Parts: sequence; C-alpha cells; structure tokens
Amino acid sequence: MAAAGNGSAAAGGDTKAVFAQIYYKLKEELLADPAFEFTPESHQWIDRMVDYTVLGGKCNRGLSVVDSYKLLKGADVLPEDEMFLACTLGWCIEWLQAFFLVLDDIMDDSHTRRGQPCWFRVPQVGMIACNDGIILRNHISRILRRHFKGKPYYADLLDLFNEVEFKTASGQLLDLITTHEGEKDLTKYNITVHRRIVQYKTAYYSFYLPVACALLLSGEDLNNYGAVENILVEMGIYFQVQDDYLDCYGAPEFIGKIGTDIEDYKCSWLVVQALKRSDESQKKILFENYGKKDPACVMKVKNLYKELNLEAVYLEYESESYKKLIAEIEAQPSVPVQNVLKSFLHKIYKRQK
Repeated sequence: MAAAGNGSAAAGGDTKAVFAQIYYKLKEELLADPAFEFTPESHQWIDRMVDYTVLGGKCNRGLSVVDSYKLLKGADVLPEDEMFLACTLGWCIEWLQAFFLVLDDIMDDSHTRRGQPCWFRVPQVGMIACNDGIILRNHISRILRRHFKGKPYYADLLDLFNEVEFKTASGQLLDLITTHEGEKDLTKYNITVHRRIVQYKTAYYSFYLPVACALLLSGEDLNNYGAVENILVEMGIYFQVQDDYLDCYGAPEFIGKIGTDIEDYKCSWLVVQALKRSDESQKKILFENYGKKDPACVMKVKNLYKELNLEAVYLEYESESYKKLIAEIEAQPSVPVQNVLKSFLHKIYKRQK
C-alpha cells in the first residue's frame, strides 16, 4: 500500500501537471494499439495529428472531471489510480472536443483555431482531416475499453459519450441549417431557436459531460441526477450567452480574439434580443446590415445594439440567471453535488473572457 500513498501525494500536487503527463501515456498506448498494424508513416501521422488537434486548448472540460471528482469525494488529494482514471476521462472529453473542432472547422471553412491554422489547412492534410476526425472519435472508445472495461459503470460511460455526441451533432445540424449561407433570413432567429442550438451544440458536452463522468466514477447512477443535468445545461446556455455578449463587448486583447458574430451572421443572443426589441425601422437596419463583412455595416448593427441598450439587457439577464441557478443548486440534497455545481458557476459568473 505504501506505493499508492506516495502516488497520491504526487497526484495532489499540481493537477494540471499530472493531467498533462497522462496525455502522453494515453497517446503512447493508442500508437501501440495491437488492433492495427501501423506503418512508420501512419504512426508518424497519428502522432502529429493528435498533438496538433487535441493539445493547444485550455483543457477546462478535461480538468473539470478531476476537480468535480475531488469535490464529490471530499478529497484534496486522490490515490494515484483514481487520479489516473479521472484524468483519463478528462482526456476523453478533450479528444471529443478535438473531433468536433476538426470537422467543425471544415464545415465553417475556418482559417485558424487556437492561434494556428486549422488542421485541414495544414499542407498535405486537406480532406484527410475528415478521416482524422473519425479516428479521434474512435480513440475515445479505445481509451475507455482499455481502462474501464470490467468496471461496473463501463456500459454507462459508453452510453454517456454516445448520447452526448448525438446531442452535439444534432445541435451542430440545427446551427448549420439555421445560419445557412445561401439563404440569409433573420426571421428564422428567435430566442427559442438560439436556446435550442446552444443547449445541444455546447451545453451538454461542455458542462454536463464532465460532471456526469465524475458521478459515474464515484459509483453514482446518472438516472438519479436529472435535476443536476438540467442545472448544468442551464449553466451551459448562460455561458454561451456570455460568449455572445463578449464577442461584441469584450476587449479583443482580453478575450484573445476579435469578435465576428455580426459579420458571420451568427444566431447570437444579441441579435435575437435586438430583433425582439426593434421597431420596423430598426429591424430594417438589422436586415440590411447583419451578416455583412463591411466594417460600416458592422458599426450600424453595433450602434443599434447601443440604441436598444442591450448591454443593460444582458446585465439584467446575468443577474437573474445567477439568482435562479443558485436557488436551484441550493435545492440539491447532496452537499458535495452542490459544491461541484457552485464551483462551475463561480468559474464563469461575471467572467470577462
């Protein structure tokens, strides 16, 4: 038992460092997967592709599994084996995110991602990136099989990842057909449409999935946590509304990117609120200028947002959402679960980037 004791001390030290280390172990295992006979070229391709697509983000989703599991266990330090499993599930979420982003960037014809060219834009990659996305998704099944097969919750884990992937892909479909280039039609945009896109495209995999992984790892039955799922989805929607707001009102040097929701014809919370509050002449300004790359058109939309006082509308929404979420969290019977939910909420409440 002494060895495990030493490991737990290490695991309690710097979660981020331990988490980062485990990535390399998982990648090594995938590159030595006996189910496929790698050629030197394919081995090198996968090695480079996984580094390029999985790394480079902030790992918030992955680290949330570890943080949530610690809060559920009421422990600052985890035994080495538990720390490893929590980090492994965290990395499965990061792999899922990579799979979504690789394909998302192709569909959106994007140029950069995480400060570098999108994977499909890299010379010699191109449409091979479609197959790479499929491989990334399959890596998750390989990782889960290797480390969780035989655990009582293995089937629930597979089911959870399948369920969340289905919801996210369906949300992406909704987003693509609503904001379709060829047929720009602002009359399609309303708060119900916005909410549905965000709920399915973002909230489930970014907010619910990390906590659901931690609950399964703790031996809990997800069927008993319907209320927790609802709270986390609400939190995910609130997070995306913040994102929409920061895209327009956040300082680029602070949020790390220049917002382009107006130019990109996004079904953003701000445009939905503007449509709801505009009279006919104001609607005309939106219809004529929204989705145009011309800076003068963008400025007309921003001026209309100012005229409609959307900043105040957002601040009101933020404070109402917070009060509602806190009340729902405090109604949860389990204090450790409340702690998990509050830690998520406090990470995002009033964030500036």
